[in-house]
Amino acid sequence: MKRPAPTVIANPAGVAPGPRFSAERVRPFQWGLAGGLGVLLALLIGGVVGQLSTVLVYIGLALFLALGLDPIVSLLERKIPRAGAISVVVGAVLLIFAGVLFAIIPVVIEQVNNLVKNLPGMIKDAQDSEWFANLSSLLGGNFDDLVNSALKFVQDPANLLSIGGGVLAVGTGIAGALTGVTIVLILTLYFMAALPKMKKIAARFVAEYRRQRFLALTEEVSGAVGRYVIGQVSLALVNGILSAIFLSIIGAPLPILLALIAFVGSLIPLVGTLSGAIIISLLCLLVSPLTALISAIYYLVYMQIEAYVISPRIMSKAVAVPGAIVVIAAVAGGAVGGILGALVAIPIAASAIIIIQKVVFPAQDRKRRAPADANPALEIEV
Repeated sequence: MKRPAPTVIANPAGVAPGPRFSAERVRPFQWGLAGGLGVLLALLIGGVVGQLSTVLVYIGLALFLALGLDPIVSLLERKIPRAGAISVVVGAVLLIFAGVLFAIIPVVIEQVNNLVKNLPGMIKDAQDSEWFANLSSLLGGNFDDLVNSALKFVQDPANLLSIGGGVLAVGTGIAGALTGVTIVLILTLYFMAALPKMKKIAARFVAEYRRQRFLALTEEVSGAVGRYVIGQVSLALVNGILSAIFLSIIGAPLPILLALIAFVGSLIPLVGTLSGAIIISLLCLLVSPLTALISAIYYLVYMQIEAYVISPRIMSKAVAVPGAIVVIAAVAGGAVGGILGALVAIPIAASAIIIIQKVVFPAQDRKRRAPADANPALEIEV
């Protein structure tokens, strides 16, 4: 059977026909353009997120503070309206915070002034001590030159200001810290007032037949995170109070300031307590190696008691976070948002663990292996 002859289109003008248009030739260009625009959009979003990292940390910290105070608000809400319960809790927290500041700040200022006045004498006494002489003879004459150079650098106020970025940078940092605290407090108030509505709005994004389960899971996550925050603050208070008492007894320098370092460090689980203990023990060397050794032994014993006695009792109702995940979350959060990022990262890890335990694991447990004669492609249940 012969093929039909191709149709010839008349071209009276004698113009050569142009290339035939093909949609298939345009598709690679379209895909490339769309891919390039997608990459540019991803870079733009990444840059915006990087610029807003501090704001995101503020939001996360305020949200977890609201979750931490929500169990107390819910307890008071049984007797008084939620607005009154929030007012009582916030007022009590502000009064405690103000009382602690007014009690600690004068003592810290006085101790810092005493340290500035007595630091040259303390350094000279340390250099004249027997342990320093033994260390110098062990390491050689270069050790004395290194210590003298370091002392000259530290004793020069201009060098200290250059380390801190200058007077303007220090003032800007203090103003930024005050602004951050104000923003976190305001956001905490808003989140505490709107927390039930926020949960209901979040549930609207879930299919209707799954909302009850979603709300139950949300309540469990928020309750566990709240208990975790309260428990961690309680552990930090125990460490701070005991540190203040013990450091005052052994005659450590700046006992109140060192106790404040212990308190702040204990807010970061696992790594914070150890870091604070190392800093405090090193500062105790200004008094004597014996004081530093006693301090180190005390914190070694305290960390064991905290890990096996205090923490299990306080954190018994909070979700258990494995130590490896705590370290990873704290390091990652610190890299993103500094100390605040490390504080926020631990409750985020706790929330992820709850979601995995309550959603992912049960979903996997409900799956059954297909029969041997079944189609292997159907073994995975969606």
